[in-house]
Amino acid sequence: MKKILFLTLTALLLNGCSEKNNYEAAVLSALQRENNSQDPKDYKVPTEKMAGCIVDTSSDNMPGLFALDPARLTAYRNYAKMLTLTESPDPKKTMEELRNDFGSPKELAAARSNYMESEMECLASFMANTEDSEKSK
Repeated sequence: MKKILFLTLTALLLNGCSEKNNYEAAVLSALQRENNSQDPKDYKVPTEKMAGCIVDTSSDNMPGLFALDPARLTAYRNYAKMLTLTESPDPKKTMEELRNDFGSPKELAAARSNYMESEMECLASFMANTEDSEKSK
């Protein structure tokens, strides 16, 4: 009985880590696309740290009570799909799938808002830390 429980928990943990890692990879990819655009670079933020911060911050407002909650794992998968929409061969079909996956267009908009707010919150945090470190020099 203990072996079955151990194997089940191990499989759940690996799946949970995989979903979160896929989401973090999608965030990192989106940030790298933004950094490679022609927009002026006003601030220097390490992309990997920014991605980790966004994942952690946006996770706080996702469905599910804890990291391995099935609702949270589904949210990670849906958020990753949302961020890779532009890479989809058929963006219209993917957008319709996202509306269904999130439950409604309103929920999809709320997820996008959660992501954008998390990005802005992390950027503000990094900017404040940079300013504090420059003042102490």
